[in-house]
Amino acid sequence: MTISWGDFLARVVERGEYRSEAEADHAARVVLALLGEHLVGAERNELAALLPGTYAPLLRDARPAAEPLTAERFVQGVVGWIDGATEATAQWDIGAVLSTLADLAPAELIDGVIEQLPDGYDMLFGHPLPA
Repeated sequence: MTISWGDFLARVVERGEYRSEAEADHAARVVLALLGEHLVGAERNELAALLPGTYAPLLRDARPAAEPLTAERFVQGVVGWIDGATEATAQWDIGAVLSTLADLAPAELIDGVIEQLPDGYDMLFGHPLPA
């Protein structure tokens, strides 16, 4: 089931405690586009299918990255795309977007996505793997 743009954005706004929808929308676009560069196959398409039409192509149609980013480098990538961002604010943005996405998706799908990515992404999704 696909969530509406308004509902998805409202959840991101609430999670991220953003002052405006525009701020949350920008964070969502940056995080989803960067994530899309690091996912492949069925999991990427299934995750994109849960998103509203505005965001789905950012995830689904992103060009694959030359090499995977560690979770730390993913955070730094977000810092580079959001004006005035710091590592702490980028982690906050990532958490707001990816935890919202994780709530929409079946746990098995999120587990499959996390398995594709380097260590540490489980925490970015707010979906820590068992020790």
